[in-house]
Amino acid sequence: MIEHQLVLIIALILAICVLIMVSQRVKVAYPIMLVLGGVAMSFIPGMPRFNINPDLIFLVFLPPILYEAAYYNSWKELWRWRRIIGSFAFIVVFITALVVGFIANTFIPGFSVALGFLLGGIVSPPDAVSAATIMKFVKVPRRISAILEGESLFNDASSLIIVKFALIAIGTGQFVWYQAATSFIWMVIGGAGVGVLLSYVLIKLHKWLPMDENIDTMFTILSPYVMYISAETVEASGVLAVVSGGLYFSYRRILIVGSSSRLRSEHVWNFLIFLLNGMAFLLIGLDMPEIMMGLKEDGVSLWMATAYGLLITMALVVIRMGAAFSAVFITRFMSKFITVADSRKQGYAGPLVLGWTGMRGVVSLAAALSIPLYIPDTQIAFPERSLVLYITFMVITLTLIFQGLTLPVLLKMVKLPNYDDHMSHAEAQRIIRIGMAQASLDFLERNNMCEDIPHSAVLNNLVNHWNELLESEGSATLYDEVVRKTYREILEEQRLWLNKLNNENERVDEELVRHFIHRIDLEEERLLKE
Repeated sequence: MIEHQLVLIIALILAICVLIMVSQRVKVAYPIMLVLGGVAMSFIPGMPRFNINPDLIFLVFLPPILYEAAYYNSWKELWRWRRIIGSFAFIVVFITALVVGFIANTFIPGFSVALGFLLGGIVSPPDAVSAATIMKFVKVPRRISAILEGESLFNDASSLIIVKFALIAIGTGQFVWYQAATSFIWMVIGGAGVGVLLSYVLIKLHKWLPMDENIDTMFTILSPYVMYISAETVEASGVLAVVSGGLYFSYRRILIVGSSSRLRSEHVWNFLIFLLNGMAFLLIGLDMPEIMMGLKEDGVSLWMATAYGLLITMALVVIRMGAAFSAVFITRFMSKFITVADSRKQGYAGPLVLGWTGMRGVVSLAAALSIPLYIPDTQIAFPERSLVLYITFMVITLTLIFQGLTLPVLLKMVKLPNYDDHMSHAEAQRIIRIGMAQASLDFLERNNMCEDIPHSAVLNNLVNHWNELLESEGSATLYDEVVRKTYREILEEQRLWLNKLNNENERVDEELVRHFIHRIDLEEERLLKE
């Protein structure tokens, strides 16, 4: 039995690799190819049925995927676009759930308001992985990607909170608003607090205990699981705990671990997230026969269920489009009373692209699968469970295929304006090179090392290199231990200066700063191996 499961896992991993290679060949985003491939594989004779355990997705898949997204997100961009990100992650999700609930209650027989609200909460959060992967094929302004990435970090938490309250309302037959409001506040504040607190504790452990690259990497992998489980234990939001903890750790990352640990963990995390995302989207497709079997057992017409799925999908597209264009007008109106990130008149292109990037993904499927078979504390079957699952599957598949395949075409058709949020890369690189050179020279002067420079050919060459602002980092071999130590201290000073620049200058793109920090890490790694 174990051998069969191992063979099946290996076969699935192999299928993921083949499907992603095919997607790269035909230039289609891999989430689309994986879902379609999973559906095709599910009809292979002898293919075992996949009954996905929602706890597997919530506990195994979700924490590391969200943590990685938070860790590599830009806190500076999050703060800059905090209002629109917060609006889409919380207000738009809530409005979407309400509207979908009303539509389901009106047009789908057997759907109560609470059941429709449950469906709305399930399908309301767009999936960041899908949009981010698709946008790699075309170039989009940094503000669009920053808003999408920031929204995706928090909308999962808000939608799952809605799902929780809708399940309670269906199970008890009543909804006590003040209890729900109190619980909601605790889930948000408690979840964020648990994440930041545990991240702070883990940072202290990094400083107090001797750790090598392997232990550092293992700590980063275990961190999201510890945060998620701890928050859920105290009935707070595990999703928000992971996101807030990842953001806090990212903000402090330069001061915590060394270059070797950062480089090692980067490679490990790239592989881990690649595998988890691939497995999640493949399982969505493989679960289709099980969902269709549930419809058949409940006597629900496949054609009518498909029509309901189309109706809800169209509603979601319209709601998000309306929210995207409304955000522009609301921002312009509020700019008369408060300082907004950008009060200039915007065209239709930005809101159109933002509204079209509403692909749903694995969180929606996991939320649908978390619906119990029976109403808690009773033997009454949960109403319309199989139909909710099928509609969710339809929404995921249609938005991934329809919006996912047309998004690159849309981005090429519309003319996105030059928002001028950041200075050009050439200008930013010039400022960074000058600043790093000046920080290095200031460090030598501050520590009275200038007198020793003529006695070391390596340091002398480096000083000349910084003075001339050359881009080449040089290839001299550093055999002298004193020179090694000095150079490593200079590299650390450069990292600290880059971190300060990123925090103080909002017009410098954080991705570029991270690129230079990565180059410094590589230089330090080369230095350690010589």
